Amino acid sequence: MKKVAVFTSGGDAPGMNACIRAVVRGAIYHELEIYGIRYGYDGMIRGDIFKMSSNSVCNIIQKGGTMLKSARSMEFKTKEGRKKAFEQLQKLGIEGMVAIGGDGTFTGASIFYEEFGIPTVGAPGTIDNDLYGTDFTIGFDTAVNTALEAIDKIRDTADSHDRVFFIEVMGRDSGYIAIQSGIGGGAELVMVPETLTSVDDVISTLKQGWDKDKTSSIVVIAEGEKEGNALEVAGQVRAQLKEKDLRVTTLGHIQRGGTPSAADRILASRLGLGAIEGLMNGQKNVAVGIVDDKLVYTNFMDAIKKEKPLNPDLIRMVNILSI
Repeated sequence: MKKVAVFTSGGDAPGMNACIRAVVRGAIYHELEIYGIRYGYDGMIRGDIFKMSSNSVCNIIQKGGTMLKSARSMEFKTKEGRKKAFEQLQKLGIEGMVAIGGDGTFTGASIFYEEFGIPTVGAPGTIDNDLYGTDFTIGFDTAVNTALEAIDKIRDTADSHDRVFFIEVMGRDSGYIAIQSGIGGGAELVMVPETLTSVDDVISTLKQGWDKDKTSSIVVIAEGEKEGNALEVAGQVRAQLKEKDLRVTTLGHIQRGGTPSAADRILASRLGLGAIEGLMNGQKNVAVGIVDDKLVYTNFMDAIKKEKPLNPDLIRMVNILSI
């Protein structure tokens, strides 16, 4: 293998630039030609591909977002679109790729390999931390700290006005951000998709706190919570607790941006180098990850489809520490 490419796809995550940097410099160290693909699969189809050097990734490790840009490509979901992408790679002689992204990115890479034989190693870049085969994904730690900072600030105003705040964090199918930021922020309750927490449970927990002279409360809700989003849950609670001052804050996309934490920079660097060296050593159709502080490779379909459950000790911890 002489020529490889790197791209980012799907939602951005803090630390993607650190991963790109590690891929590029790892490739150059091993005397490979390295190309960057802008705008993910969409850029691959359009031929938005350029040769990279060590200088291409100077001064990016501390920056959020992705220097290679990101996009979701409907055209790549078609056989014709994937054929166009393959032809663009053939023009440059690109023999393998590193894909930085989440489940959609890995699904596309897996289908692409089956149809056209281009080996890809994926680096898990998603703040949701919902991919099997790695303890943490790139961007998760930064997102938790961003959410935690917001929770701390909201706690101040909740305490000043004796209010209940319902704070919605990202996590369409995963409660990892909610559970960790909730524990770190001292939330009275955390609602996640993995466990059923009814509105009656919320009301009961709040009342127990008020019986112990708590004057303010924080409820952290993952966006994919089965009972509804923060606005919906708060509306149902308000209907039964009309005398209480309830407020809702949705943190939204601030969790996807910002300067990556030290943990995310180091994780991204390890995964980026692991991806490029794995590609050189014959790995294909796999995601690189860190499990128990060791580098591992997991088949794309396992990384996407296998369940990554929340640690039950964390859920238990919320219940104990909120009394």
